[in-house]
Amino acid sequence: MHDSAVFLIEFGAIILGLGLLGRLAGRFSFSPIPLYLLAGLAFGKGGLYPLGTSEEFVAIGAEIGVVLLLLMLGLEYTASDLVSNLKTQYPAGLVDAALNALPGAAMALLLGWGPVAAVVLAGVTWISSSGVIAKVLGDLGRLGNRETPVILSILVLEDLSMAVYLPIVTALLAGAGLAAGSLTLAIALGVAGLVLLIAVRYGRHISRFVSSDDSEKLLLVVLGLTLLVAGIAQQLQVSAAVGAFLVGIALSGEVAEGAHHLLAPLRDLFAAVFFVFFGLHTDPSSIPPVLLPALALAVVTALTKIATGYWAAKRAGISAKGRWRAGGTLVARGEFSIVIAGLAVTAGIEPSLGPLATAYVLILVVLGPLTARYTEPLARRLTRRAPVPAEDPLALTAPETPVVDQDPVGRPSSG
Repeated sequence: MHDSAVFLIEFGAIILGLGLLGRLAGRFSFSPIPLYLLAGLAFGKGGLYPLGTSEEFVAIGAEIGVVLLLLMLGLEYTASDLVSNLKTQYPAGLVDAALNALPGAAMALLLGWGPVAAVVLAGVTWISSSGVIAKVLGDLGRLGNRETPVILSILVLEDLSMAVYLPIVTALLAGAGLAAGSLTLAIALGVAGLVLLIAVRYGRHISRFVSSDDSEKLLLVVLGLTLLVAGIAQQLQVSAAVGAFLVGIALSGEVAEGAHHLLAPLRDLFAAVFFVFFGLHTDPSSIPPVLLPALALAVVTALTKIATGYWAAKRAGISAKGRWRAGGTLVARGEFSIVIAGLAVTAGIEPSLGPLATAYVLILVVLGPLTARYTEPLARRLTRRAPVPAEDPLALTAPETPVVDQDPVGRPSSG
């Protein structure tokens, strides 16, 4: 009974604290994610008052939070939207991999960690945080923006690429032979392809099966189906996030709208728990020794992510404002980066890799919501055209025509 009482006190204090931090962030009109992370640092390992009894429940809640974030993203788009975006945006996925994986690999080699650690750190710097970005898009009210499908396409390509990358990394860390590694990879690709095929071809049947006029039954069926698919996907070495996202796109019409409305409060609760959990498992004392290389890597890969988003949005015909918003939104790293680094730490590849990855992700998971909000207005100020000098003959013969831009929903506005 004592442990039960302590659990209720600890978990109740966490939820209450999150609510107060969310209200504080809302008062100053910025995302609460950095505050959630700092709260986790304060009450985690090496913090002011480490929590113990509620830790296991918080860990489970964090996994549910990531699953719900990706499910809600999937509900925003249909299977045909996904296929269309993947067909048009796969070059952006290649550019994303090249620009953001190479700096991590180069850093590991410069530090003398060897090729296996280079492959691991490349994944840490490559993959954006779907969970953080999903939360930021919702907080900033950008889910309906024209650049959002471009952002989601890149995130989906990254998540789906994990079905290839994670088995390869697991085989490298285990020292598995070519045959064993190839079998693991084939299983992962087959499962991911099967789930995607079912979502695209049989989405309407799934929606009909899930549909219910009773909100309670709809909530239970959608939530149960999502957790079931996510768990099976994870068991088969495919990302649980990918499974949840594909469940979301498989649902359409009134079912998707009803599920979105019912699940939104649960998503907000468990997503907040996820960010606290990340902070709880970061020891503040392990950060200072690797802070400088992590900071350098964070600056470089923040710029490469901004360049990736800008190029992808430009290629999709998005206006300059939307290009900068897309780039700034992609900066955050999070759950996948920690999973990848955790594999290397468990295998004992390089003792410093875990702290460096933690410091790197912490920097960008705090910086990411800020770049999402301020990259576009900052770029607009820096790129504002200077006045044309009076002595310029072109100023007399060919006055500049005002540039007309478009806002995210396509309404014209003066540049």
